[in-house]
Amino acid sequence: MKPAAFDYVAPHTVREAVDALGDTWRDVRVLAGGQSLILEMHMRRICPDLVVDINHVAGLDRIGLDDGTVRVGALVRHQVFESPQAVPGPLGRLCANAVVNIAHPPIRTRGTLVGSIAWAHPASEWCAIAVALDAVIEVRSSGGVREIAARDFFLGPLQTARAPDEIITSVRFPLLGGSTGVGFVEHRRTHFCFAQVAVAAAVTVHDGLIVDARIGLANCADRPVRARAAERVLIGADVSAANDHPFADAALAGDHQPVDHPFGDADLAGNRLPADHPFARAGRAAADEDAAPVDEPYADPEYRRQVIAVLVGRTLRQAVADWRSHAEPEGGLR
Repeated sequence: MKPAAFDYVAPHTVREAVDALGDTWRDVRVLAGGQSLILEMHMRRICPDLVVDINHVAGLDRIGLDDGTVRVGALVRHQVFESPQAVPGPLGRLCANAVVNIAHPPIRTRGTLVGSIAWAHPASEWCAIAVALDAVIEVRSSGGVREIAARDFFLGPLQTARAPDEIITSVRFPLLGGSTGVGFVEHRRTHFCFAQVAVAAAVTVHDGLIVDARIGLANCADRPVRARAAERVLIGADVSAANDHPFADAALAGDHQPVDHPFGDADLAGNRLPADHPFARAGRAAADEDAAPVDEPYADPEYRRQVIAVLVGRTLRQAVADWRSHAEPEGGLR
């Protein structure tokens, strides 16, 4: 099929884009990467009256550092984050771990991080990271600039708190400190499918103990979820005890390969983390208390709860391995 007829404008400034979006009596859509929007238009599931193509707006394709945060412009492509050096420190490594799970290389050269957040698909890797890290979404309209916390931005599948006359200009993520380790693990039926479950984690360690934990879940509810019950389990956990397990470093830091099955060698029966291990308890808390999975083809809620529990434990092992590989020596620990 081909899209229904629509009007098209290509503004060169944010002000021109905002003015175009002010036509609220019409269905107006913003085009950045277009990797989801164009498909929906071809299928005629979305039939906008007007498409506002922001690809010619200067300044939106930049990543900026500002007072402990990273500001990602609306036209920064997924591909940029394949290099861990695109963003400093653990945040760059987390982005690099996550981005290779997004579609395939041609899509990543065109699609954008901000576009994924604007689309708000429950399986989006970037949405889960945004919620986990308390990102801030910056939107602009004719009335000025507004900031929306990620926890308040996602309202449901493909539904956000952005008003029709607002454009997302950037998303701000906090820079993660040197004492933080990160992990990202995803499970899907095939390499190019949407995630059935994905988990992002960042753990901060001082004196061998986890003092802060942030866990984001993708496709575990009708929107991205921050797994706060699981995080509470981890506070005060001894990472040296975590690393006593023979498979603690199975997910090596810097291994950016997608994971297509939740039950790899590190999770086979007899080799799982002990039931009382803090990572195992965090996995169960995430599955039982934080997640609200819905029934899907090939993955009923009970199956996905099992996958969530396993993947949270695996992602936390990866985060601790990342911390041990990259953190500065602290109190004799690595």
